[in-house]
Amino acid sequence: MAQEVKVILVDDLEGGTADETVRFSLDGSNFEIDLSTEHAQQLRDALQPFVAKARKAQPRGGAKLKAVSSSRTQDASAVRAWARENGYTVSDRGRVQSEILEAYRRAHGG
Repeated sequence: MAQEVKVILVDDLEGGTADETVRFSLDGSNFEIDLSTEHAQQLRDALQPFVAKARKAQPRGGAKLKAVSSSRTQDASAVRAWARENGYTVSDRGRVQSEILEAYRRAHGG
């Protein structure tokens, strides 16, 4: 049986129909907001004087990225162990299949 999934965006400002998701960053935090074309343009217009004077930032590297990477490795090890205990076939290296990750999340309340 075929399934059709539709995603309907709702304008986060006024609740009407949104046309796009706008992503931006400020003070080290990433944000996204669903907006109508009009509201998206208002946001861009409001930021334009600042963007015009700003410089593009390079992605930050270093210890923070390594910490994330090592925690992902630990998580993958836990998922692999759980998968084997629950009858799944999973490789020792590489990406864990999305079906296995989803089953793990369901089993652990996530």
